[in-house]
Amino acid sequence: MILMATFLIINGPNLDMLGTRAPEHYGSITLKTLEDKIKNRAKELGVDVSFCQSNIEGELVGFLNNNAETASGIIINPAGLTQVGYSLLDACIDSRKPVVEVHLSNIYKREEWRSNSIFSRIADSTVSGMKWVGYIAALEYLTSLNNMEV
Repeated sequence: MILMATFLIINGPNLDMLGTRAPEHYGSITLKTLEDKIKNRAKELGVDVSFCQSNIEGELVGFLNNNAETASGIIINPAGLTQVGYSLLDACIDSRKPVVEVHLSNIYKREEWRSNSIFSRIADSTVSGMKWVGYIAALEYLTSLNNMEV
């Protein structure tokens, strides 16, 4: 039996407001539409995805801790936790899984404080400024890592 790779998609605070919050920075699609686009691409790639969005850091940590063992990688948009989410950062480190950090907007072209990500230091890759397409790029990258021969 072939086990399908599963990637965890973690979205932090305020991403439940996609579609209405600052579309000039984050685009106009909703979180549900974003998840549907990721699910569709995952199906094409032959992988599975599992989603968690919360405005509460502890819920994100719990999701990650409960699912990391069976996951092949993590795509995380820490959002409002980008500069301060140390318990979520520790959960990513403790997972020992490849991590791709995604930001819908280009955090390096915005306010200086936004570009100070504590996750970038542990992420295998960072995607910033590609709006929803960044999640697809992250998924394709993790899938390619999963398919590489060691």
